[in-house]
Amino acid sequence: MTTALAEKPSFLQSKIGGLPRPFWALWSGTLVNRLGTMVMPFTGVYLTQSRGLSLTAAGLVMAVFGAGSLVSQLIAGTLADRIGRRATLAGGMLATAVAMLALGYSTTLPAILASMFVLGLVIDAYRPASSALVADLIAPAERPRAYGLLFWAINLGYAVGMTAGGWLAQSGFMWLFWFDAISSVVFAVLVWRAVPETRPASSETTTGGGMRQVLRDRLMLGFTVVVLGDALVYSQTFTTLPVAMKLAGLSTAQFGVAMAANGVLIVVLQPLVSDWLGRRDPSRTFALGISIMGVGFALTAFVTSTITLVATIVVWTIGEIVTAGIAGAIVASLAPPHLRGRYAGLFGFAWAVAGMAAPLMTPLLEISSLALWLTVGVIGLVTAGAGVALGPAIRRRAALNEG
Repeated sequence: MTTALAEKPSFLQSKIGGLPRPFWALWSGTLVNRLGTMVMPFTGVYLTQSRGLSLTAAGLVMAVFGAGSLVSQLIAGTLADRIGRRATLAGGMLATAVAMLALGYSTTLPAILASMFVLGLVIDAYRPASSALVADLIAPAERPRAYGLLFWAINLGYAVGMTAGGWLAQSGFMWLFWFDAISSVVFAVLVWRAVPETRPASSETTTGGGMRQVLRDRLMLGFTVVVLGDALVYSQTFTTLPVAMKLAGLSTAQFGVAMAANGVLIVVLQPLVSDWLGRRDPSRTFALGISIMGVGFALTAFVTSTITLVATIVVWTIGEIVTAGIAGAIVASLAPPHLRGRYAGLFGFAWAVAGMAAPLMTPLLEISSLALWLTVGVIGLVTAGAGVALGPAIRRRAALNEG
């Protein structure tokens, strides 16, 4: 008599194996789209140099973009629940392609403002649908790993796309708009052909629903505040951090070299640790990651050189990696299946609010660097504490929804 032993999965299988084909289609589309993300990192340069706008006008254009982004996630989340994840994702990508080209060919301030508002509405409209789709496709235990792999694809694609965009911009900014538009269309086609619709069949008329139900969920609102704190800390990377480092005497070249450590660490470490992190308690893991980020940013107050900046970036990047796949998994565990899009939309809304609020902390630099970075660190630690406090309720809700 022989006994069949279960074969232990290989190292590679444990990191990326066991996820369904539609997920990998979504992952591939996300990577392609982020490889083509070339316009947004250079928008300020494009507006002032290519279109000749003043700094004030360019600031107005970016504010209009932010206004579009602010409502985008709530609208997109509702669409993902009403018309489906697949249609919302593909439609958002096609609309992004059109808006990109419209912006590229706009020559007057009113046309640029209109194009930027629409772009703010649609450029990240795919996110709630993507998050809901992962929750529909993937078992709860595997969701942190799946969300972590999507985070990895976004960062890998963005790093390559930004580098290529800087090179292509020398040949003319329209190349950036066309590459961005084409990558969006490729993402839309890939999703439409390879990803099935996963929206639950139950209708809102029989199950109840709508954004009002989401806003009545005190636990989700509490977690949204935690996400807002997390996002406010992280958003310093592209708002106050570059300004602070310039005041500290570092050149833009030194800052760019130091920030490369962030991308390298994420690309190398994220796929290696996602499965391990997914086996930990989500709320405690998320709080741990926020704490590490807060400490890392607080240490920025003592940066005096490229090496010390790299050291702080390593610290907060580790925190970023720890939190990466966890927040989406928590949101999925809190949401009823037919409202996953709206819950993901509220999650995205918190990030949009943080993106607009983060620059408001810049005046703290006029007091001192220490005042700014200790404030950011305190926000991180307080947010982590709030996350731990919500942990028991999150675990009860997850057990109820998964049961």
